Amino acid sequence: MSLLAIVAGLVVLTLGAELLVRGASKLAVSVGVSPIVIGLTVVAFGTSTPELAVTVGATIDGSADVAVGNVVGSNIYNVLLVLGLSALAAPLIVQQRIVQADVPLLIGASLLMWFLASDGTVSLGDGAVLVTILLVYTALSIRSGRRESQPEVIAEYQEHVAEMGRLSGGRGMSVVLVIAGLAMLVLGAQLLVGGATDVARSLGVSELVIGLTVVAVGTSMPELVTSVVAALRGERDIAVGNVVGSNLFNILGVLGVGALLAPGGIAVAPTAISFDIPVMIAVAVAVLPVAFVGYVIRRWEGALFLGYGGLYTTYLVLDAADHGLTDGFEMAVGLFLLPLTVITIATFVVRELRSRWAVPTRG
Repeated sequence: MSLLAIVAGLVVLTLGAELLVRGASKLAVSVGVSPIVIGLTVVAFGTSTPELAVTVGATIDGSADVAVGNVVGSNIYNVLLVLGLSALAAPLIVQQRIVQADVPLLIGASLLMWFLASDGTVSLGDGAVLVTILLVYTALSIRSGRRESQPEVIAEYQEHVAEMGRLSGGRGMSVVLVIAGLAMLVLGAQLLVGGATDVARSLGVSELVIGLTVVAVGTSMPELVTSVVAALRGERDIAVGNVVGSNLFNILGVLGVGALLAPGGIAVAPTAISFDIPVMIAVAVAVLPVAFVGYVIRRWEGALFLGYGGLYTTYLVLDAADHGLTDGFEMAVGLFLLPLTVITIATFVVRELRSRWAVPTRG
């Protein structure tokens, strides 16, 4: 029954997020909000509503490890799984704004989360700080979105939002979709958190590991579907922007709101502070040089992300099983795979810098 609850929760969460995004997008269009602003806010943040519902539900139920694991794990898998599969589907074009502003902000937000959690708790005051930063970021995104001058980007968002609007019906139906989507998110979160917690206890696996894997991957399904479909349709700015925007919302909005609602704040496990959050930071940092080279995430880079996603999951499984191979696995990744990856990416970055700084000679 617990496994059925997990599956049912994931399905209901995904459908609820889809209904909410479509209904909210149609309503926003009907009141005159521009498509690109909708893409930067409703679409990007709307796909993170499952994480929000699960984290709030977990904090209310006292499952702090599930709440933290959901945020951290979702951010890791959004890059390694969602961007990886999207880049395999089609090389992803990255806007300069994402490289110059959004990804550095994501890195900064990840570091801030690590700092705030370092004392073992994300407190009420910490949550207020995170939510305030989110509000400022959203206001600046709307302001810059209205000034967007790249016609191809505007066209992508217009087509994306127009399609959602056609499938959402009239304004009355859009309101129904929003209400139904919110109700399904609440129900799906309850089913998923309850089922995952029961499974963790019955198997002797920590709730943190369940939050980092089953719950995190499940709540990342809306981002996965949205980004892969956008990449296949050629809307490759939306694919990257959706992931970066969702990760920012997970830290600033999901964790922030959860901390505001949780009595005494959200407790953070020592394992998350010493390992999982640093992995999340490293993943966010990895996006910057990869996206910087040619402002494109290529297929082989997507495969690299997927490979590291598999390695991270393997490590969690081995560690949860208290398997003796864990130490050898850490050594192989730390001494061989990570240095090789860093050297490869650094080589491409140096070549990119040289090509940009090269001064053309006159014959």
